Amino acid sequence: MTVASHPPSRPPRPPRRRHRLWKDLREAVSGSDQDFTTGGLKRAILLLAVPMMLEMVMESAFAVVDVFFVSRLGADAVTTVGLTDAVLTLVFAVAIGLSMPATAMVARRIGEKDREAAARTAFQVLVVGLAVSAGIGVFGIFFAGSILSWMGASASVVAQGSSYTAWILGGSATVLLLFLLNAVFRGAGDAAIAMRVLWIANAINIVLDPCLIFGWGPFPELGLTGAAVATTIGRGTGVALQLWVLLGGKGRIALARRHMRIDLSILGRLLRLSIGGILQYLVATCSWVVVMRILADFGSNVVAGYTIAVRIVVFTILPSWGLSNAAATLVGQNLGARRPRRAELSVWLTARYNLYFLGAVSAVFLLMPRPLIGLFTSQPEVLEIGVDTLRWIASCYLPWAYGVVMLQAFNGAGDTWTPTWINFFCYWTMQLPLAWWLAHPVGLGPHGVLISLATGETLVGIAGILMFRLGRWKKREV
Repeated sequence: MTVASHPPSRPPRPPRRRHRLWKDLREAVSGSDQDFTTGGLKRAILLLAVPMMLEMVMESAFAVVDVFFVSRLGADAVTTVGLTDAVLTLVFAVAIGLSMPATAMVARRIGEKDREAAARTAFQVLVVGLAVSAGIGVFGIFFAGSILSWMGASASVVAQGSSYTAWILGGSATVLLLFLLNAVFRGAGDAAIAMRVLWIANAINIVLDPCLIFGWGPFPELGLTGAAVATTIGRGTGVALQLWVLLGGKGRIALARRHMRIDLSILGRLLRLSIGGILQYLVATCSWVVVMRILADFGSNVVAGYTIAVRIVVFTILPSWGLSNAAATLVGQNLGARRPRRAELSVWLTARYNLYFLGAVSAVFLLMPRPLIGLFTSQPEVLEIGVDTLRWIASCYLPWAYGVVMLQAFNGAGDTWTPTWINFFCYWTMQLPLAWWLAHPVGLGPHGVLISLATGETLVGIAGILMFRLGRWKKREV
């Protein structure tokens, strides 16, 4: 008698790749407790980069929506926004310059498994943000009209835009704290919290923007000033949420009363590293202010077209920057865990993903710039400058895709000086002299300025790659 044989049972199938991807995406958005110093790098990058990119998508979406509504008020209104933004980039430079060592120091302490030290660092970051923003806010409120005049604004622009500029610069505390506290969250690996805070803040901005500009429903019609009020309210709400998360212990860092004292050793280290970070972005952003000042010589229509194009460009740069922030966090935490090789591999892999993203964006900018700019204006001169701006910036996106990741990797390691020197060389010794020379002596006007922008950003990408390969960043201590 024979016994029927049964085929051996098959081992369970591994989860399908698509299922794993969706699971990881849900974890990235909802928040992850992943240890980023172990496990697969691709998954670590995804868990960090997705919320960081979504965080920046909302910030960039607000920039586009804001100029969409403001453009309905005319070229002078858009010019006011452009000139104020050029000055506000100096505030952003301070905020970002301070946030880079904040991310690096918190990430290093998390990598070392020392959450108490990470919480003490977070409080020092908060103290510095409040102190710096107080001085900037007072200056912005009392000198708003003078600032617009210094930037080359016409009398009509100064008359219409002074209140807008006073609100934006006077509310700079919301800018600084929003950046600094989100830098703490990102350094800790709480990228999803940083994302949700910025989404809520900018969602409020977007909803209030048209209501306060045009007086929809029960809201007063404040015109251009309404855009600034909406921005300040939205960002202020975001800061309140950040403090609620920190003080409520709802993230990887819980700020308790025992952490709320001045620690001179941490504060001194933070400020020392911040000098390089602030100079790094002041060098970069001051160059944009000078570019805007050169363009102002050619009239409001040129500035308006450039402003519209830059707002569209920001819509793509900020997500790219969010992806680069993932590299900064991975570098900081893995250096803290004494895993420099893993830190290096994370940077190259992130840079490759950034190349794919910006490569696709540059194709869109090169193929259809006119429809994009046409969404915001129909004035011929404004339209033409906007189209040319998109095309020239798209031409440098591929090298810049690597460069921005490399610069953030330096910052994540606590090396804020190497990016500073790269920016100084590429912008101040190359880009700006070329912009003035092509615009005036050569006679190319605003088109010469655009050529210089593409040249400078290309050089940043090349220099970033070359300096990163030297490997000196691996030896930094923070």
